[in-house]
Amino acid sequence: MLSSLPRHLGQSAGVALIVSCIVYSSAQCAPADVSHSVIQRWTLGGIGGWDYLTLDAAGKRLFVSRGTRVDVVDTGSGKLIGTVSNTKGVHGIALAEELGRGYTSNGKADSVTMFDLATLKTLKEAPIPGHNPDAILYEPTGKHVWTFNGRSKDVTVLDAESLKVVRTLAVPDKPEFAVDDGEGHIFVNIESEAGQLVVFDSKQLTITATWMLPGCASPSGLAIDRTHHRLFSVCDNKVMAVTDAVSGRQVAKLAVGDGPDAAAYDAHRGLVFSSNGEGTLSIFRQETPDRYQLAQSVTTQRGARTMALDSASGKVYLVSSDFDAPPAPTPEQPQPRPVPTPETFTVLTVGPR
Repeated sequence: MLSSLPRHLGQSAGVALIVSCIVYSSAQCAPADVSHSVIQRWTLGGIGGWDYLTLDAAGKRLFVSRGTRVDVVDTGSGKLIGTVSNTKGVHGIALAEELGRGYTSNGKADSVTMFDLATLKTLKEAPIPGHNPDAILYEPTGKHVWTFNGRSKDVTVLDAESLKVVRTLAVPDKPEFAVDDGEGHIFVNIESEAGQLVVFDSKQLTITATWMLPGCASPSGLAIDRTHHRLFSVCDNKVMAVTDAVSGRQVAKLAVGDGPDAAAYDAHRGLVFSSNGEGTLSIFRQETPDRYQLAQSVTTQRGARTMALDSASGKVYLVSSDFDAPPAPTPEQPQPRPVPTPETFTVLTVGPR
């Protein structure tokens, strides 16, 4: 292997490069350039807004929250193939493939809906004590469903089979997106002006740490590199904060586009993504667990700020629509947002060229 390296590297440098490739998976050994673009656009239409996306990679289905329902899209054809109905104010979708179940967080109903993953039929809807459940996570070790409740600033833990509430945990401020490391820990961004991360022991159902996120205002989207124990938080001030998931130490701070709301990590290709409401997708190459280089900024579509990654194909799914002018300000909504134009809702696929 060493003989194939450029001579100017020398033997010691060659050995270092080989070791880096082994230690850091494929990230340093992948091609230097990244060339992604929007490769598909599927117009689904309908009315209303949206929030989180969740990919069922095995079933080749994309679950899209649509306010009062969850639309299910075939990722091969782009066709709408099913709906989970009556999910009032739905934010997130969690999948438990081992149980054949899916779960939604219904923000306006203060409830969780459990549905059959194969038929999409509702099996049960259960109220929770928290208010405005936002992100939702299935944790397989304890077979629990976790909801992260924005208005009540707490977390509800439910039994995944019965939907019985087993624990409520208060957090410092509004919880946003959450991830787990597969080793008994759950992490959630806290959407405060001085950003924070809260760490849970998913076996004991306790909070074990609260870490500050220096220079990260109001973090929302969160992704994890389970191999190297790194967390990626996207922040309102156009920053991605990278945190050591063991110590809580901030290891990097990266500039992303305006209006980020979701993050994703592609372990196979060593890439990190931030989807930005301005209409861009920031892509970083992971050179080492503590060093990242902006590889590309892909033009997507205004409003495309939530996403789901298919790590097998490297494709990223985003959604947006056209927009009409915002309504007149009111005391309740002093800064109203633009309104999605009816029948223009679209799924975008970004992938390698």
